[in-house]
Amino acid sequence: MSSQSTLKTLKKLIPSDATMISNQQVAQQIAKTLVESGLQHLKTSSSLLSNLNPHITHLVLSDPILPPQSCLTLFNFLRRNPSLKSHRPNLQAHVTLFCRLHQAKRFAQMKNVVNAIVNNDRLRCPVSGIVSLIENGSYEPDSVEKLCDMLFRVYADNKMFEEAIGVFDYVYKNGLEIEERSCFVLLLALNKCYQVDKCLSFFDLMLEKGVRITVYSMTLVINEVCKRGEVEKAKTLMGEMGGRGIEANVYTYNTITKAYVEMKDFSGVNEVLSLMKMNNVEYNVATYTLLIDWYGSCEKIGDAEKLFVEMRERGIEPDVYVYTSMINWNCRAGRMKRALFLFDEMTERRLVPNDHTYGALINGACKAGQMEMADILVKEMQGKGIAVNRVVYNTLIDGYCRKGMIDEAQRFQDVMEKKGLKADVYTYCTIARGLFKLNRNEEAKRSLLTMAERGVAPNSVCFTTLIDIYCKEGDFVEAKRVFQEMERKGERPNNVTYNALIDGHTKKGKLKKARKIKEEMEDKGLMADSYTYSSLIHGECIAGNVDAALTLFHEMSQKGLTQNVVTYTVIISGLSKVGRKEEAFKLYDDMKKAGIIPDDRVYNSLVQGLYTDKSSSVTDE
Repeated sequence: MSSQSTLKTLKKLIPSDATMISNQQVAQQIAKTLVESGLQHLKTSSSLLSNLNPHITHLVLSDPILPPQSCLTLFNFLRRNPSLKSHRPNLQAHVTLFCRLHQAKRFAQMKNVVNAIVNNDRLRCPVSGIVSLIENGSYEPDSVEKLCDMLFRVYADNKMFEEAIGVFDYVYKNGLEIEERSCFVLLLALNKCYQVDKCLSFFDLMLEKGVRITVYSMTLVINEVCKRGEVEKAKTLMGEMGGRGIEANVYTYNTITKAYVEMKDFSGVNEVLSLMKMNNVEYNVATYTLLIDWYGSCEKIGDAEKLFVEMRERGIEPDVYVYTSMINWNCRAGRMKRALFLFDEMTERRLVPNDHTYGALINGACKAGQMEMADILVKEMQGKGIAVNRVVYNTLIDGYCRKGMIDEAQRFQDVMEKKGLKADVYTYCTIARGLFKLNRNEEAKRSLLTMAERGVAPNSVCFTTLIDIYCKEGDFVEAKRVFQEMERKGERPNNVTYNALIDGHTKKGKLKKARKIKEEMEDKGLMADSYTYSSLIHGECIAGNVDAALTLFHEMSQKGLTQNVVTYTVIISGLSKVGRKEEAFKLYDDMKKAGIIPDDRVYNSLVQGLYTDKSSSVTDE
């Protein structure tokens, strides 16, 4: 509704002098009836109700003898009674009631009235039209400002963001103000609706208009900036706000710390912690959770343990999230005994483990091959009413596959699907890899084909597994077809994919093709890794090209690649087979100096080299 049409409507609301007296009398009679006898008596007085018109309703609601609660009762009766549809309160009645409720400080009911205006197309109009209805009456001086503030907030609650900002502009053009907490409501609503640009723009508008900014609004905006990956900008904003007297609190610092942790920016984390120390901001439980996760992800479990002790020394009790984090990183580090101790300590302190806590323990047990423990934990989890989710089922399936217990893995897949949890790409790939390791290649291929038939899109791991199977079978035509299909479906081949092709070709004596695949891999920006070189070195040794193998071995050092036990074993074996025992023993010494423990294959190769050398000497004699 435009401002001009609103003003025309308002003029129609003002009665002529001839009807003024009779309207006033009817209004006084209705007000008197409500005060003395209540609404029930008015309902039975058809003569009074039949005389109702918008102006009389306004006069009744404005009458100071009528208490605000009675005004509200009458208003709701007129709104909700189907037989009085023609007498429903108009915009003037809503505004009048708002002002009466404002005088009585009935803020919740005031908001309901504004909500009714905002959500009714017949009543909704520009803020200037609504304000004019207040200015024409004798109400509290701050009624206009309160109405605008509440209108702004209600628009925000209803996700009518353009209208809310329109009210904000009107307010500041007319020398009024919107409360900061109302501005925070809009920032929060924009944030929840992922309207990040509007959120940041409105914050800039708040600064421009001189709205008093609190640490809560600042932290919310900093969080949004961090989510965009603009952490330095967030830190600068925090500094600028500090210059305006708005000091960051622990939640602000946690927000920036979290962003640096996710970026794996160690110096950034330390810089924020230094700022906290300098500004005397104490860590809270969320800070410790972040830092424990940070150290855990960096495999610094010792530092995580120190933080766990420190927080308790400072009187900050760990919650379920801290314990879950500590249990998770200890499990990942293979420290199951410590993880179980923490779990027992947690339950003794009456903290209730959640699905993530159990998931971390079950994952640790599976990685350690302790499947009986994993089963016990699952039963305990279910006994406590915690649903076993797909992630936990996949963890169990992976654990059983690692142990070679493929039938048990498939049983858990059936259990999972019977509970309504569909197997995902991870489930199918894990089962396929498990079958492949047991040389049950046809079943592995069938598992991956079943996945496609059920509408689960294969990922790079699935394609790579299939390529690996075909390469081990020597079916390079099929391997190439799958590789091309992988690229066509947008799944980029990675090091593991190329290594499967290289390893397959080298083991079948196709060294020329293996070398070409390595070149193709590097042309696509992928660096050959230790596995790539180990496969090629093995192939060259089998073909008797020991010098070529040695060249590749030394090339690894030049490229900064680690030579592991497999690499040393392959090259020592190759040298031993051709009787080059001195070079083999030298590499054996280098291997020990590098801290790599030789296994039985190395010793067997060296013994074989000595035997080969002795046989050659006897033949020469």
